[in-house]
Amino acid sequence: MINRDKRNRLLVLLIFGMTIIPFAVAWLLGGKASFIKGQVNNGQLITPIVTTKRDDFIGIDDFSTQNIGELKGRWVMLNVVPENECGEACLKSVHKTKQLLLMMNKDLIRIRRVVAVLQDSKPETVSQWFSDDKVLLKIRPSLELSQKLSQIKAGRIPDGMLFLMDPLGNLMMQYDPGFDPYKVKSDLMHLLRISQIG
Repeated sequence: MINRDKRNRLLVLLIFGMTIIPFAVAWLLGGKASFIKGQVNNGQLITPIVTTKRDDFIGIDDFSTQNIGELKGRWVMLNVVPENECGEACLKSVHKTKQLLLMMNKDLIRIRRVVAVLQDSKPETVSQWFSDDKVLLKIRPSLELSQKLSQIKAGRIPDGMLFLMDPLGNLMMQYDPGFDPYKVKSDLMHLLRISQIG
């Protein structure tokens, strides 16, 4: 008789625990658990997405003008030169994207690298900055695109900034200067894996 009462109490406690514990855990974790990472991306999503048009990209040199069509249907790593000079942070950022492209292995044909020079720098000067990078596309964005880029960063784009553009021409992710190329690679691999285009 005693064993039966004990068993019944344990059964009631077990049923009580099965119904209450999940609710208690959900209540505790509901928006309060900072240790749970709720995102899979390392960069900052641009919301709303900034759309671009083909004529927003104007080649600075002959190579870039002739190959600007390669941006269509590809993912684009867009480095930005906001000032009259590509400083140390800018050069490091461009070098990181060069190394990053090489790390993409078979997917590197799905990606293109571009540097957007916002100020009115001479083509010869821009070519000197990136003289060891023969396949880098150097563009001057349209006034409309320059304004859109500035609005993303509340008026001032820092030297060494990186943007990701999808194959449809939408700027959709940004990385601050000093970004970790392995984190950008992780985001790109994820995007390329789920992408139905580009």
